[in-house]
Amino acid sequence: MLPAEFDPQSFIQLTWPHRHTDWAPIYDEVIECYCAMTRAIIKRQPLIIVTQEFEETVAQLKRHRIRLDNISLFPCPTNDTWARDHAFITCLHGKKRILMDFQFNGWGLKFPANYDNQINQKLFQSRLFTGIYTDCRDFVLEGGSIESDGSGTILTTTSCLLAPNRNGLNSKEEAEHRLRQYFAAERILWLDHSWLAGDDTDGHIDTVARFCSPDTIAYVQCTDPADEHYEELQAMENELKQFTTLDDTPYRLIPLPLPRPIYDEGERLPATYANFLIMNTAVLLPTYGQPDLDILAVQRLKTAFPDRDIIPIDCQVLIRQHGSLHCSTMQYPSQY
Repeated sequence: MLPAEFDPQSFIQLTWPHRHTDWAPIYDEVIECYCAMTRAIIKRQPLIIVTQEFEETVAQLKRHRIRLDNISLFPCPTNDTWARDHAFITCLHGKKRILMDFQFNGWGLKFPANYDNQINQKLFQSRLFTGIYTDCRDFVLEGGSIESDGSGTILTTTSCLLAPNRNGLNSKEEAEHRLRQYFAAERILWLDHSWLAGDDTDGHIDTVARFCSPDTIAYVQCTDPADEHYEELQAMENELKQFTTLDDTPYRLIPLPLPRPIYDEGERLPATYANFLIMNTAVLLPTYGQPDLDILAVQRLKTAFPDRDIIPIDCQVLIRQHGSLHCSTMQYPSQY
C-alpha cells in the first residue's frame, strides 16, 4: 500500500539545480533556497542529494556552513530539479520498501526528461538505500499527481491523470484500475476542478489539496470573486465537501489562503501554500513574500499539524520556474 506522507519516514531526496537548466539566470537565488531547504531537512532527517555538479554542490553546501554529516550526495546527470515527479514512488509491503519506478515524460512531453528518467535506476544500483526495485515505466505517473491517506484512499485530479499527453487513458475507470493495481488502493477520490494559472503539470493534486491525516484535508481556498481562480476553486471546495472518509464521515477541511498574484514577464505563476512537505516532526511550508498571507498559512497549517513544527521557507525563486517546495522534494517511508 502507498503510505501517507504523514506516516513515518526514513529520509528525503532533493535533486540539485545546476547551471545547464532554466535556472541559469537565477542560479544563485535558487541555490540559496535549496540550501535553506537542506538546512531545515537535515536537522530532522537524513537527506540524499542527487547532483550533476558534485564538487560544486559540496562547495555550495560548505559555503553556506551546512554540515555534510546527515547528507548523502549522489553524482548523476539530471535535466531539472523536480524530485517529486521523477523520484521513486515508494510503497510498503510488510517491512519491505517497494521502489516503484514510473515513467516521467516531462509533464506530458513539455520538457526534456531523458536524464531524469534514469535517476532511479542509478540510485538503486548505488545501494544508498534498500528496497525492491519495481519497473513501472510502461506507465507515466508523477508523485505530485497523487495523494494517499495511507489507508487505501488515493486523491487525484482528472485534468492530470486523464491528460492525453500522459497515458491516453479514456476514462476514470481505466485510471482507477491502474492505481488499484499499483497501490492496492481501495478507492479513488477525483477532483474535477483543480486549475491554477501558470501550472505546467496539468493540475497536480499537490498544488491544491493535501491529506494531513486520514480525516483531514488542507486545500487552497479563493475568497476573492475578482480573482480568475474564484469559480474553479469554489467548485473544488464544493467537491471536497462532498467527500467522506472511509467510515463515511465528512473530512475536516482546512482552507489555506491563495497567494496574491505573482507575475513573471506578464505571466501569473502558480503560487500555492498547499505545496508543503510533511516530515516526521515538522512541515516545511513555502512562503511568497506576502507576510500577512504567509503568517495566515502557517497558522492554518498548525491546526492540521499541532504536534509538528511549521517551518516557513521562502520559495519566491522556485515559483519562477512554476514549481515550489513539495515539487522539489520526495520522502521515503520508514521500513519499520
